[in-house]
Amino acid sequence: MINIFKKIIELNNQGDDLVLCTVVRTKGSTPLKEGAKMIVTAESTYGTVGGGLTENKTINIARELLHSTKSKKIEIELISKEDTSCGGTVEIFLEPVNQNYKLIIFGGGHVAKSLIEVSRDIGFNITVVDNRKEIIDEWNIKGCLAIHSDFKEYILNMQFDKMTFICIMTYEHSQDWEIISNCIKKEWAYLGLMGSKNKVRAMRRKLIEIGIEENLIDKVDMPIGLEINSLSAKEIAISIVAKLILEKNNLIYKLEK
Repeated sequence: MINIFKKIIELNNQGDDLVLCTVVRTKGSTPLKEGAKMIVTAESTYGTVGGGLTENKTINIARELLHSTKSKKIEIELISKEDTSCGGTVEIFLEPVNQNYKLIIFGGGHVAKSLIEVSRDIGFNITVVDNRKEIIDEWNIKGCLAIHSDFKEYILNMQFDKMTFICIMTYEHSQDWEIISNCIKKEWAYLGLMGSKNKVRAMRRKLIEIGIEENLIDKVDMPIGLEINSLSAKEIAISIVAKLILEKNNLIYKLEK
């Protein structure tokens, strides 16, 4: 028999979103009683809440909640043309357990280090990517995964989705261009570029030249962060985190509508 709670930890460590489904009340004849549990992910299920119609309905509703922060209780009548084996009702509590917001930071400089320090406790799984081996070899910032990789190669193997937040802050304009030009047409929740107003104008012009629509360019946060007249790496990081929180909470609102 599967240990549900160990499985939850395993899936969390893999970064999978999941919903825990628990039978909380039964009436009449039902296949399983209170306490029966099932985990639902985007592609798999573990455990059971009774099989048949009950389970199919539960799985469908649970997958609608995968990216929500709100729990839900459902009641299923077991008397139907599809399932005549039981004659009762079952209440099931559906609880999203893991919200997998991914923050990918391209560039491991001073601002990136400050950004990680102020963002690691607000619900992001953080990865920093840098193509300078010496930077990653000396990396000692806790709360993130540090990866040495060519930027384009990393992007080609990266999984993009509506929970992906990207901050571009490398040491060179050409590197920033390679990243933004390869990311902009992907699926993401947030894409931000650090740089001066002159750099931003140049990036906009180059994106238009390669055929990127202006309404898509307008969705990119550049210069990155909220305007708070930042003077230090820590202040810039705080302005970025404030924008990340705003965009994350806006995303939660949209997903729950």
